[in-house]
Amino acid sequence: MSLSVLLVDDDREVREALGQSLEIAGYPVILTGSFIEAIDHISPAFEGIVLSDVRMPGKDGFALLERCKQVDSDLPVILITGEGDVPMAVRAMEAGALNFLEKPVSNERLCEVVARASGLRATVLENRALKARLVAKDAAERLIIGQSEATQNLRRQLRVVASARSDALIIGETGVGKELAARVIHALSGGNAPFIAVNCGMLTEGLTHAVLFGDNTRKGAFERADGGTLFLDEIGAMPLDQQVNLLRILEERSVDDRLGRPQKLDIRVLAASNEDLPDMVANGRFRPDLFFRLDVARLHIPPLRERPEDIGLLYAHFLEETQADIGLPQGAVALASLLAKSWPGNARELRNHARRAAMGLEDAETLSKTGLSAALERVEAHLIEQSLMRFNGKIPDVCTALGLPRKTLYDKLKRHGIKPERFR
Repeated sequence: MSLSVLLVDDDREVREALGQSLEIAGYPVILTGSFIEAIDHISPAFEGIVLSDVRMPGKDGFALLERCKQVDSDLPVILITGEGDVPMAVRAMEAGALNFLEKPVSNERLCEVVARASGLRATVLENRALKARLVAKDAAERLIIGQSEATQNLRRQLRVVASARSDALIIGETGVGKELAARVIHALSGGNAPFIAVNCGMLTEGLTHAVLFGDNTRKGAFERADGGTLFLDEIGAMPLDQQVNLLRILEERSVDDRLGRPQKLDIRVLAASNEDLPDMVANGRFRPDLFFRLDVARLHIPPLRERPEDIGLLYAHFLEETQADIGLPQGAVALASLLAKSWPGNARELRNHARRAAMGLEDAETLSKTGLSAALERVEAHLIEQSLMRFNGKIPDVCTALGLPRKTLYDKLKRHGIKPERFR
């Protein structure tokens, strides 16, 4: 598929003639007549090339070239003019133009230059996509901490939703990490597209429309997330009258800009809720048509009580994160007492606990009624899991790191119900 060409020329006859030549050659063409019209199409998500006249009323082709390079330094820009001279051509090339053409330009020459620009652009886009896939490849592994079956299943679901590029509804209790899951989906989708998060529970009825859909003075969240992901947290808190507007935008994928013109959106919407939305629908507090429109794919983020074997790994991660953030030295932490009890909260509370512990603000906790022996057992299991994760489940390396004979390690693995293959 050919890349699109953004054609900018204030002369309508010339613009249409050039556009027709390019369309016949197989290029999708976007026709605009000024700098102002053209910049509406220039964004980090624009994947085409630009062909612009130099002399135009208001800001000229050089101003457009400068704006293009500010947005994307690799965006190919071809300047074309009927009053060309050598100094102007030199200026164009020094400013970063890919090529400089003089009118009248033959169809053969025009298509030759555009084909070269499209080839270069395609190569850049392919390299960016490859780099994004490499960076995002392990996003689920890096950001979703834990080795429990529930956590591994969550990672698989996040990858499926990301690859499908569909909207999704993320449900789970407060503090389980719903926004983190949304960010992982966004990262796994690749690219440097925007991720815009809006907490609907913090919006007053009067602010909802302006924040989400924009007004005369600013862009709304939908428009700012164009090309990327919009995360709507606490979607159940959205006022019923604004749910109608949200449904319309989700169906049309379009918003009106500040001049009242419809603007198509390339956007993924991830909504999250800690409430029972089907129950809210049944009680008339949430629109059923909006619920079914959001519920394209549903992800349930399990609470920590359903994956207790992840608590130690998460706690260690939060400690390291805190120590890295505020420059604290590695210190002794009462991990045994933490692991000896059933953690009452979710990941957010565990992270706060770790931050306080790293700063020495958490009082030493007493061991639970299970006693010291049970606490040490859980600490031992945690250390073994940490080593298995560190060495990708390689038993010889784990034995060396822990100073254990192979048979002793296998006995402990069996006693704790730890399967090394989970870490490979």
